[in-house]
Amino acid sequence: MGFMQRTPPQAGTAASPGGWSWLAFGLAAAILLAIGLIAAGDLGRSRAIETVNARAEDGTTLAIAVLRGELEKQRALPMILARDPDVRSALSGNSRHALDLKFASIARETRTAVIYLLDVTGLTIAASNWDEPTSFIGNDYAFRDYYLGAILKGSAEQFALGTVSQRPGLYITSRINDGDRLLGVIVAKVEFDRVEADWRALGGQIYVADERGVVLLSTVPEWRFHVEAPLDEDTQKDIRRSLQFGEAPLKPLPLAPDDDLVQSTAPTRGLNVMTRRDVPTTSWHIDMLLPIDQAIRAEQSRLQTLVALVLLLGLMLAAFLLRRRQQAAMRMLAAAQAKAELERRVAERTAELAGSNRKLVEEMAERARAQERLADTREELAKANRLATLGQVTAGVAHEINQPLAALRTYAENARAFVAGRDESAATGALGKVIGLTERIGAITETLRGFARRGNGRLEPVLLSEAVAGALMILDAPLRQAGIAPQVDVSPPGLRVLARHVELEQVLVNLLRNAVEAVESADPRPAPPLLSLGIRDAGEEVAITVADRGPGLDEAALAALFTPFRSSKPRGLGLGLVISHDIVTAFGGTLTASSRPGDGCVFTITLRKASSGSNP
Repeated sequence: MGFMQRTPPQAGTAASPGGWSWLAFGLAAAILLAIGLIAAGDLGRSRAIETVNARAEDGTTLAIAVLRGELEKQRALPMILARDPDVRSALSGNSRHALDLKFASIARETRTAVIYLLDVTGLTIAASNWDEPTSFIGNDYAFRDYYLGAILKGSAEQFALGTVSQRPGLYITSRINDGDRLLGVIVAKVEFDRVEADWRALGGQIYVADERGVVLLSTVPEWRFHVEAPLDEDTQKDIRRSLQFGEAPLKPLPLAPDDDLVQSTAPTRGLNVMTRRDVPTTSWHIDMLLPIDQAIRAEQSRLQTLVALVLLLGLMLAAFLLRRRQQAAMRMLAAAQAKAELERRVAERTAELAGSNRKLVEEMAERARAQERLADTREELAKANRLATLGQVTAGVAHEINQPLAALRTYAENARAFVAGRDESAATGALGKVIGLTERIGAITETLRGFARRGNGRLEPVLLSEAVAGALMILDAPLRQAGIAPQVDVSPPGLRVLARHVELEQVLVNLLRNAVEAVESADPRPAPPLLSLGIRDAGEEVAITVADRGPGLDEAALAALFTPFRSSKPRGLGLGLVISHDIVTAFGGTLTASSRPGDGCVFTITLRKASSGSNP
């Protein structure tokens, strides 16, 4: 009998199952890659916003600290000058030119824009800019809110554009009385050019607006006197009538909300993260904008690249497995075709040999069962191979994820390497540096946060040991630089005084800093201990002494120690001890000093003791 030739079907054509498998695989891969890139882009945007927002929060905190530092320094000036005898003498009709010169000197030292004195009618009779073309002397400021506020309330603050200088600033005023009789008003104008310059170093754009949304300060000069939202007609008329901002157009800021971000059009166009915080002790709020476009693009690009690499590796492995599976199926199909062809040919050639044919059929059946067992075995091997490959994919993904964590283990790996090399000293030093650095950062952060808070005006029990420790922490660098190790008495456990924590620390820092400067000026330098801080429990009161072994003071200097603007230091303003004395007096305590030339100085703070449950 003739043998019939058959052509086996070709595998891998478009109409074959293998071709459809690859088409489905490609479609699934494209969808998976698109979903991964979109998800990575969304995650990158969220992470970039979170990172830049954290930077903006930190920058806003620093900007507030800079602004409050300038405000608190300047607010004390009018109150102190209101008690100055030269000011009262000028209001009584005596010589005023000497006061002009004094105001000019104080303004230079305190970096105050202008200091000037108004009589009861609001007329300027003395000013620090007496010799300038824009001198305030002779100008009537009775229409200004800061003058009227001081007359009615005793003190006032107003941010406004100068009618003469045409420069914006904060006017801080204090009323001057002689008993119940009004004598005049002292005014200090503060300009914030240095504050805005410090803000620019933080990056981004920063501005301060009042309760009406009018921009007062800004790192972008073009934004000044713009508004956050359009003002109603009555509010605009009131502002124009008061001349507070001159002829400023009061146009809206070039900012627009964009979901959780802010779109700016000037000075540059782009998306920004915006944080807003109230400025303590004022009716202002401060806003900080940081550009986000570049950060979003960078983070999205990084994450999308990482996701693309991981997905491509996974898809390559999946393609390899799919190819292996198709090859196995093609081999099984070829074997089945060969088996059928062989059976057909044997049947044709052995039709006359029935017995032989039955035997041959049995042999072929056994062979078929063997082929099935072989196919089962191959399938099991394929499954095992796929599981092993899946484990490799998982390990690769874990490796990619662990890459960002490698930096966190650097110090620990260094220490372990030192231990493996039996260099215990180096390992201990490395770990000690890490521990010391973290403790140091925590202590400095806690100290700065404490100094950023302001007391609420109410006395409370203050743990004396904490106040002393905080003051020493603040002066740690000056003490070490001067080579001074202060001798400090250990405070009795739980000893508390009636005070305000931050202001008590301020007094201690002031006295200790003066002591350090006194010791440094001593010639020859005395032997230790150069500085000591003592604590004595005196029943209902507690006495705190700060003693130095500096050159001391004579009787005249000691008598004028707590008089404003009188200092024994070449560049001193003579305000530190005055402010410290006022703080301690406000606590209901006393601050005294004793000294003899050559024997140093001793300052004694006496405060009321607070019981554990006291509530003043």
